[in-house]
Amino acid sequence: MKYEADLIKKIKASPAMAISMKARQLSASGVDVVDLSVGEPDFATPAHIVDAAIAAMRRGDTHYTAADGTAELKDAIVEKFRRENDLDFSRDQISAANGAKQIIFNALMATLEPGDEVVVPTPYWVSYTDMVTLLGGTFKLLPCGYDEDYKLTPEKLDAALSDRTRWLLLNAPNNPSGAGYTRDEMRALGDVVARYPNVLVLSDEIYEQITYGPAAFCSFLGACPELRDRVVLVNGVSKAYAMTGWRIGFAAGPAELISVMAKIQSQSTSNPCSISQAAAAAALTGPQDFVREALAEYKARRDLVLDGLRSVSGLRLRAPEGAFYVFPECSAFINGRSADGTAIENDTQLAAYLLQEARVAVVPGAAFGSEPCFRISFATSRTNLEKAVDRIGRALTRLT
Repeated sequence: MKYEADLIKKIKASPAMAISMKARQLSASGVDVVDLSVGEPDFATPAHIVDAAIAAMRRGDTHYTAADGTAELKDAIVEKFRRENDLDFSRDQISAANGAKQIIFNALMATLEPGDEVVVPTPYWVSYTDMVTLLGGTFKLLPCGYDEDYKLTPEKLDAALSDRTRWLLLNAPNNPSGAGYTRDEMRALGDVVARYPNVLVLSDEIYEQITYGPAAFCSFLGACPELRDRVVLVNGVSKAYAMTGWRIGFAAGPAELISVMAKIQSQSTSNPCSISQAAAAAALTGPQDFVREALAEYKARRDLVLDGLRSVSGLRLRAPEGAFYVFPECSAFINGRSADGTAIENDTQLAAYLLQEARVAVVPGAAFGSEPCFRISFATSRTNLEKAVDRIGRALTRLT
């Protein structure tokens, strides 16, 4: 009996989740492991958001809603874009889903024809390429490495776009590198896109609220308003408000495309959880103190990790401008050997070595299409980070 379609064999499970599961298994067996593999805030969801969810349950908001979100949540999202990004949208230009991941999948499914090309700068978030594959498209990877600050240039983009291109996927601040773009840099990319009238832009801005500068965050559409009918902005409450488990992501884009995305969602999952929608509306419209306090803590953690790893000879580091990851370039340690003589031939093997020898779980750059690197999530306590950085440094210096 065949239980897996041939198309499904072409994709993989989330590498970060697989590594995290291995770390949890080791921890359950009594091994002291520091898990830096998963991008999830370690803070509790703010109390006023939880209270809003409880209130929604008590007043009976426990039934089906519109497939792509309640009017209350859509109004809160509209207000968020107006207040924080100086962008005006109407309800019919807004979609809410079960996380930003579903938003991205819906947008691609709504538009991709077999063989359509999707341009993806690397490093990229792990699900982008598998989504494209599942939907019958093809992806073109544009390497943007350490020496390019992990950022796409207009020249590289122009060389990649063609009549076959349907989407450009941008993610800034970037997971895994933390790279961000200035308004002028976004503007320059938009000028290239403008010359290709059939190209859509998906701007994944889920880490918008977690930015450290020096440049202030700028939405792609804020920099390129003339592309309004070709841009989908993707965001959500998971990262900014420590609400990963609530599963609410949202999009703003052309009303015609948003309508198609709603149709897809009505035949797949239907509406996001009604209680989570009420909580998300409270997050977007309520006090924003938590966002500012969490950002200050993330910055302190970022600096702790950078200070610790800069003492490790051979690691090359870019200070992330956003998100909660550090993405060291580690080519100096490839082809090294562990104490038992095992050769480290790539960053996947290096990550396995760090888990085995240092008891620290990291994600190899191969998972993000960018080698040789590894991703460290600093969305955990300073105590854990201090321990992990010390262990990583000791383990790397033992390679010969």
